[in-house]
Amino acid sequence: MKPEDIKKTLQSGGKVFGTMINFVEGSRWATAFSSKALDYVIIDAEHGSYSRGEVARMVAIGQSVGLSVIVRVADPDPTLVAIALDSRADGVLVPYCEDAEMIQRCAWKVQLHPLKGKAFEDVLKSEKFPSQKTKDYLHKRNGHRIMIVGIESITAVNNLDNLISKGPIDGVFVGPNDLSTSMGIPDELENKEYLDTLTKIINVSESHNIPVMVHGFTEERTKKTIDLGARFVLHSSDGGMITQSIDREFNAIRDEKVESTESEAI
Repeated sequence: MKPEDIKKTLQSGGKVFGTMINFVEGSRWATAFSSKALDYVIIDAEHGSYSRGEVARMVAIGQSVGLSVIVRVADPDPTLVAIALDSRADGVLVPYCEDAEMIQRCAWKVQLHPLKGKAFEDVLKSEKFPSQKTKDYLHKRNGHRIMIVGIESITAVNNLDNLISKGPIDGVFVGPNDLSTSMGIPDELENKEYLDTLTKIINVSESHNIPVMVHGFTEERTKKTIDLGARFVLHSSDGGMITQSIDREFNAIRDEKVESTESEAI
């Protein structure tokens, strides 16, 4: 799905579906992540070990099979956002945001890149562009791009209304481990306090017409977040699905072999 179609679907109240790429490398992975199953993928440059060049190649590979490719940068930093955009990413996920000004600068960097210096500051402070021609050019160049902000701490949750009103934001990301750890209940994802907090994030974000993305690592967990109202659906990761598939299929084979051997013995 093209990024403009993702934005249109989400703005109209629909859902889109994707996964995280933080394990595989090289150029052959895309055939396994076809656009028949997925709308987008996120290349993890925060916890993954990809170089700048590898990210750029993976963006091109994903786009070649019809996927929108979003890059999760390592830190809420406009410079890292610019680097992701230079890889021709369709969007950027900025993790663990707590500072309203930094969110604003990152969000507008997505829309204004490569505008820099005083010209960038003028737009940020007063929406004053160098010219209408520049404004039109930047909108054509960047208007399709997706900006996702990571709300992954109780500090951010308590200031959520203010944080997500600071710039053009297309999605709110929740990392369950980071959020639950900051709440003092690490990985207690069935804890009522965590579920209430997640519901609050979804309700507040949706009041701004911003969909929420909660990273789910099992089918049950992902379905539960959808039931709570998450529409920017992010399920598992390449490494997670490979591990689960190996465990499931070989456990089934081993069980079948044991049953077969027992039958033959009888």
